[in-house]
Amino acid sequence: MKEAQTSTRLVLPYGDSRIRCEVRRSKQRVKRSVAIHVEPDGRVVVDAPLQAADPDIRLAITRRLAWIHRRMVEVENRQMVLTPREYVSGETAVYLGRRYRLKVVSTQGGNQVRLRGGYLEVAVSNRSPETVRHELEQWFQARAKEFLPRRLAMMSERLKWVKAIPPLSIRRMSRQWGSCSPQGRIALNAGLVRVPRECIDYVLLHELIHLREHNHGPAFYRILDRHLPDWKRTKARLDALADLALAR
Repeated sequence: MKEAQTSTRLVLPYGDSRIRCEVRRSKQRVKRSVAIHVEPDGRVVVDAPLQAADPDIRLAITRRLAWIHRRMVEVENRQMVLTPREYVSGETAVYLGRRYRLKVVSTQGGNQVRLRGGYLEVAVSNRSPETVRHELEQWFQARAKEFLPRRLAMMSERLKWVKAIPPLSIRRMSRQWGSCSPQGRIALNAGLVRVPRECIDYVLLHELIHLREHNHGPAFYRILDRHLPDWKRTKARLDALADLALAR
């Protein structure tokens, strides 16, 4: 006999986002509890008894919204780390936290990389993986040198203790996202241009606080908490993207 089951959709607000859930009611589920799963593709699935009341299901989901959101971020981060391995069309590249489909095309002119809709198009005369990888790395480096100084300037203007935009260098790093020297010089990892903007802003704020507090003492974290209350979640998201953005 076919299992009695119904499926409905439910959308709940969480912070600035909205979490969409698929609610599956099943006669086979005789327990009163509601089970919540975040699937590998990011879908939120809620299994409930067939006779479960809507308010009870909504309450069960609401109580676990923070957990659901964390799991969705983890899934998103895993999907982002699908970086090109063979450097051929169809693979995934990530820029500012957004995934783009890699498209490699032949050209008789000069090599170039450009964003076109949901694609990151690499036009090359030689379609070897080495050539495509080189062009992509050059493109990301150029984007980092354009984007990160602007973001640093914007962040510096918001912080009262920053009297002038600090000297900045951008380079590939294998072990850190950024640093601030005792002389107030900031260095940023060029790979940051691959991660979401909120993660970039966290790194910038972190280094700019070092202009005022040189170590990671209580005063440092008080300032961080005041300007970015949700910094621990952002840091966890950034750390999960280490394989994507740190130089190897």
